[in-house]
Amino acid sequence: MDLLNTLVDKGLRRELPTREEALAVLATSDDDLLEVVAAAGKVRRQWFGRRVKLNYLVNLKSGLCPEDCSYCSQRLGSKAEILKYTWLKPDEASKAAAAGVAGGAKRVCLVASGRGPTDRDVDRVSETIEAIKERHEGVEVCACLGLLSDGQAGRLRSAGADAYNHNLNTSEGTYGDITTTHTYADRVETVQQAQAAGLSACSGLIAGMGESDADLVDVVFSLRELDPDSVPVNFLIPFEGTPLAKEWNLTPQRCLRILAMIRFVCPDVEVRLAGGREVHLRSMQPLALNLVNSIFLGDYLTSEGQAGQADLDMIADAGFEVEGAGTTTLPAHRAQAGGGCGSHDGGCAPCGDAPAEAAAGTGEIPAARTDLVAVRRRGAGTDLAPNA
Repeated sequence: MDLLNTLVDKGLRRELPTREEALAVLATSDDDLLEVVAAAGKVRRQWFGRRVKLNYLVNLKSGLCPEDCSYCSQRLGSKAEILKYTWLKPDEASKAAAAGVAGGAKRVCLVASGRGPTDRDVDRVSETIEAIKERHEGVEVCACLGLLSDGQAGRLRSAGADAYNHNLNTSEGTYGDITTTHTYADRVETVQQAQAAGLSACSGLIAGMGESDADLVDVVFSLRELDPDSVPVNFLIPFEGTPLAKEWNLTPQRCLRILAMIRFVCPDVEVRLAGGREVHLRSMQPLALNLVNSIFLGDYLTSEGQAGQADLDMIADAGFEVEGAGTTTLPAHRAQAGGGCGSHDGGCAPCGDAPAEAAAGTGEIPAARTDLVAVRRRGAGTDLAPNA
C-alpha cells in the first residue's frame, strides 16, 4: 500500500505526515488492519526496538474533584461508585509505589484529583517523592496534579520529580464540549510550565469522546507541536454515573488504527497505552505492543486493570521484553535535545479513565460491554493488596 510505504519512510526520518495521510490511516478497512499494524511497527522498532516500559499509577487522592470533565469518574457530580479518600500519607504512597516497582515498573506516576495543587499540596507530594526515591534509588517519578501555578513545577523538580503529566485529552475545537471549568489553553500552559522547569513533559489524549477523525488528528498534531517526551493514549471507560456512560463505540480494530496513526505522527516519542486497553482492545492487546512502547502495569486510578503477571506474560508471549532500569527509554537525539535527562519519557493517565468512537469501516456500533468495567477496590486507599 503506497500510503503505508510513505508513512514508514517519513517515520524513519521523523518527518511529519500530512493531515490527509493521518486521516487515511483512520479510514483504512479492517481487511488492511494487519498491514497498518506491521507498517507502524517498523517505525516503533526503529526508535524503541522491542522494549516495553512499565509504569505504575498511585492515586494519591481519589474522587471529590471540583472540575466537570465529562469523561471522569472523579468529576463534580459523578455518581460513579468509586473509591473516595483524601491524601495518602507519604509512607502509604511509598508502600503503594513499592508494589509497582517490585512488579517491574520503571516509573511511578503520582496522581491526585482536583483542579490543581495548593502550595501545601506541593509540599505533601514533594515529601512523597522523597520517600519513594529514598526507598527506590533510580526509580522515575512523574507527578499529575492538575493545573500548575507559577513556581510549582520548579518546586516539584527540586523535590526529585522527573516528569509532569497533563493531557490535552481532545482537540481545541471540541474541548468546551467536554469540560467547562477550565480551558484547553490552561492545559497547554501547564505542559509548557513543566517543560520550562526542566521536567519531562507528558501529554496525551482520550480517544472516543464523540470526536470526529479530524478532531483526533487535530489533537495528535497539537501534541506533536507541543513536543512532550511521551504521549499516553487512553480509551474511554464509560463509567455509570458520568455523562459519557453510554459512549460504547470503540472496537479493538478502531483502537489499533488510532494507535498506528499516533505512532506515524509521533514516531520517536514514547507512546504509552493507558486507561481502557483491557476494556476495548481485549484479546488484541498483544497487537498493540507493535505500536506502543510503554504500558501501565496493574490497576488504574479508579478502575481495575488485568493482573500484573498477565501483563508480563503478554509482553513475553508477544516477543517483547520489559525495559530494564538501566536502559534509557528515549532515542539519543531526543535525550540530547534538551528534553530531559534521557530517562524522562512517560506520564500518567488523566484524572479519570478514558473514551470511544464509531468503528471505521463497519458503520456499526458494537453492543455495550458494561460487564468489562470493574471499579478499583484494592491498593491505594484500601486495606487490600494492590495489583502489580
